[in-house]
Amino acid sequence: MNLISVPIEKPEEVNFILGQSHFIKTVEDLHEALVSAAPGIKFGLAFCEASGKCLVRWSGSDAEMIALAQKNALAIGAGHSFIIFLGKGYFPINVLNAVKGVPEVCRVYCATANPTLVLVAETEQGRGILGVIDGSSPAGVEGDEDIAWRKSFLRKIGYKVA
Repeated sequence: MNLISVPIEKPEEVNFILGQSHFIKTVEDLHEALVSAAPGIKFGLAFCEASGKCLVRWSGSDAEMIALAQKNALAIGAGHSFIIFLGKGYFPINVLNAVKGVPEVCRVYCATANPTLVLVAETEQGRGILGVIDGSSPAGVEGDEDIAWRKSFLRKIGYKVA
């Protein structure tokens, strides 16, 4: 068995969701969940088929996000994994519950815009995701000034009120 770290390649500000599911129907069901959760959403998704032709199946509403999804799905190459890239102005918090509610979805590994490494095990049979490294390690514990900044920031961007 070989262990591989696969970097997610994307523009810095682009958010993505990486997960695992269990059926080819995932592509259409994720598409429907995304457009229902956030009408007008710009996104691309790709799904690594684990049997049959073993193709990267895909869908989406934005050519750039679709291309990112296809490229990163091929690089990861783990059966039944999926990756969704969200266009500008859309964030995982807007769609994550809808994604997790799709019956085929078994697990979400991460939902982030951070630099991310996907840890993959490769055997003679194929590849599987072991986990992810999402962003950087903590630099310390927040103090009073950091708490004040966090609370102010969340209210400034509209995720918390007064």
